[in-house]
Amino acid sequence: MDILLIIIGLILIIIGIIGCVVPGLPGPFSAWLGLLVTMWAKAIPDDWSLIGITLLATLIVSILDYFIPAVGTKKFGGSKYGVYGAIIGLIVGIFAPIPGGILIGPFVGAFIGEYLKNNEISTALKAAFGAFIGFLASTGMQLILSLIFAFLYGKMILENWDAIFSAAS
Repeated sequence: MDILLIIIGLILIIIGIIGCVVPGLPGPFSAWLGLLVTMWAKAIPDDWSLIGITLLATLIVSILDYFIPAVGTKKFGGSKYGVYGAIIGLIVGIFAPIPGGILIGPFVGAFIGEYLKNNEISTALKAAFGAFIGFLASTGMQLILSLIFAFLYGKMILENWDAIFSAAS
């Protein structure tokens, strides 16, 4: 049973890493679930403080994921129209059936929002670029967290290697 839980944990970690860059797959949350499932193996000592801290990090990163593109828009001179446009664009991009919608959505949303306010293409493009940079920063943050979870998974497995395989035999 331990081997099955460890394999499921590994699959969830891999899905989490891939999910950071592929829309539609959950990123850090899947990787966190991989840690949790692995922790259920009898050969792995319980470390519920690790699970709690990593869950908190997952929740924080997941919440920030929706706001960082808007912050990028603001940092690049966008108004609240550009910020709202980036948020709406991100939400539309997630559900739009177009390839790269999650990439294009915040950019287009910030551009439209800022253009509606100022009627200046250069200002709108600058705000849209900020939304795109914010999106890349958010994706990078999720990827780093998921890679940290993969490292923690590997550490748990290596530290308990003998116990895992002695329990399996």
